Amino acid sequence: MIADSSSGRRLGRALASLRGLSVGDALGSQFFVPANYPLLKRREVPPGPWQWTDDTEMACSVVAVLAAHHRIDQDELARAFAEHHDFDRGYGPAVNRLLRLVREGGDWRLLAPALFNGQGSWGNGAAMRIAPLGAWYADDPEQATHQAEISAYPTHQHREAVCGAMAVAAAAAFAADPAGPPSAEALLDGVIALVPKSAVAAGLRRARDMLDYGDAGTVAAVLGCGRRTTAHDTVPFALWSAARSLGDHEQAFWTTAQVGGDVDTTCAIVGGVIASGEAGAPPEEWVRQTEELPEWVPGRSFP
Repeated sequence: MIADSSSGRRLGRALASLRGLSVGDALGSQFFVPANYPLLKRREVPPGPWQWTDDTEMACSVVAVLAAHHRIDQDELARAFAEHHDFDRGYGPAVNRLLRLVREGGDWRLLAPALFNGQGSWGNGAAMRIAPLGAWYADDPEQATHQAEISAYPTHQHREAVCGAMAVAAAAAFAADPAGPPSAEALLDGVIALVPKSAVAAGLRRARDMLDYGDAGTVAAVLGCGRRTTAHDTVPFALWSAARSLGDHEQAFWTTAQVGGDVDTTCAIVGGVIASGEAGAPPEEWVRQTEELPEWVPGRSFP
């Protein structure tokens, strides 16, 4: 894999991934509205504009920190999460409280590991926001997993949440290969090689074994699709779906959305991974209907 490692190209790839993530998040969230269920079955999009959720808001902070520091600075990332935290974007209650306390002067190093009786959160929040980091590190998937691990800790310190973030970052790094998207098998093999032993890793191995399954519903029944909002119930299916449709954003979205579950998050992950590669940009009409990225995102109008 050879990728341009200049800061400008890194930011361009990260922003492309972020746009794909925001479209998947915003469009996916529309299908929590009962009136839109028939549209989902027919693979038709509802009228815009589509508002994104906490998935995109946190991913914007990841990109902002990378643009400023060219790596993940945990204190700056926690500060950015807290500063830009919008309660109405759909954050989980534990992270809502954590970010409010950080904003009030609390130390994330004490707050994050104390969640859930000292186990830390194993939710899918660290994974949903991280694809742009993988695109940033397209020249070094191993470094992508390292930086993704670091990025998870300010909010998610359970091993499964961390491994989920590592897996998504690695997938985005492989998908961003300028030589073109890898095969589905190569992408998942590369990710599996970089993710530590965990339930997420076990799910990824099952996903690899199910690449020839044509029915996404069956795969989701085995792997999970985010209904429990845990990393290991979310990431394996999302990466199965992304791997099978690299270069085809629409196909990836509909395959992911139609199985239900945590649709905005699974579609955010898939959208971010797919759009990391030049052939995986979302349809322009979908981009136009998606809420614009915040003004504070560096280079948001980057070509």
